[in-house]
Amino acid sequence: MNTPVSRPGAEHRPEEPAVRIGALVPLSPPGWVEAGRHLLAGLELAVGEVNDAGGIDGRPLELVVRDTAADPRKAEAAVDELAGLGVAALAGEYHSVVARAAAARADALGVPFLCSSAVLDGLTEEPTDWVARLPPAQSHGWRLYGDFLLGAGHRRVAVATQPSVYWAAGTGILRDHLSAHGGTVTELDANALDPAALCDELVAQGATALLLLVGFPEPAVSIVKAVRHDERLAGILIGAPAGQPEFADWAAALGDDGAAVPFLRYLPERLGPLGARVGAALRERLGEAPSFVAFEGYDAVLVLAGLLRGHGPDRARIAASWPQVAVEGTRGRIRFSRAPGIGVWQWTWPPTQVVDRDPTRPDRFRVLHAG
Repeated sequence: MNTPVSRPGAEHRPEEPAVRIGALVPLSPPGWVEAGRHLLAGLELAVGEVNDAGGIDGRPLELVVRDTAADPRKAEAAVDELAGLGVAALAGEYHSVVARAAAARADALGVPFLCSSAVLDGLTEEPTDWVARLPPAQSHGWRLYGDFLLGAGHRRVAVATQPSVYWAAGTGILRDHLSAHGGTVTELDANALDPAALCDELVAQGATALLLLVGFPEPAVSIVKAVRHDERLAGILIGAPAGQPEFADWAAALGDDGAAVPFLRYLPERLGPLGARVGAALRERLGEAPSFVAFEGYDAVLVLAGLLRGHGPDRARIAASWPQVAVEGTRGRIRFSRAPGIGVWQWTWPPTQVVDRDPTRPDRFRVLHAG
């Protein structure tokens, strides 16, 4: 959907009520607060720019933020509250299990929800027109990660994992993908094994790669330190497909030990003019390099603003218009379609990379694989 941007400098009419978007963001523990901070920065930057350009046909765009704290029940309660406040649509959420709860509630209430950052394939139990998603489905990104592992010669892969629908889904995707190419995936229970015992298991299994499908900072930090300082495991690859090393907290907690840990991120190798401008603005707002999550937040508002300009704040009309979206985002042209096995409207696909922190300069990222 190509919609004209309101005239720069257009003034809001004070008698016109704001058009509201509800934002679901993890801003307190046990949610990943740093990811939430980046997501919110992107959302807020885009809302400010929309309003500087005249808002939604002269009406200001207002972001109504609710903290999910990585709690599905809090997310459901937030969706109920925001629906009652009359928001035109919902955006956000980083944690997949929380986004799934929010999506189910939004579907039940008839509120459009644009999921900015959660990748779980089964975001809804049944297909719905009320939910769309910007990041790639987990199966798409994690298969790409599997291709990276195979290309690097890793066919004996271990995963340190904890009970979670998200981690279990990721393990299954990797196992299916690697086994089709003669590889194996061995699960190690990070709740049952302390880091030293986990290192013993890695040696016994002859694994050449260990993937961290666990919480951060713990037990991820302790596992990385134990493996890095075990001479028996000097050649093993440590990976974190879910993206933990993207954030500054990872580097602060692990220093040099946190380098050379490949992870997935959803950015092109080079940003275009819009992405570069937004990236600079996000860096200024955050006081550090923006993560891909910040760009996802910005793009979510960009999409919703276009829908609101074209269709107004009517929820049903917004939900019916996902397949008409054609927006130039910070990371490429955004369109939604129905992907096989995915029950929501999906951007197929955002640029996806496997990257790591350069051991010689841990503040710099190296692109190892792209798709």
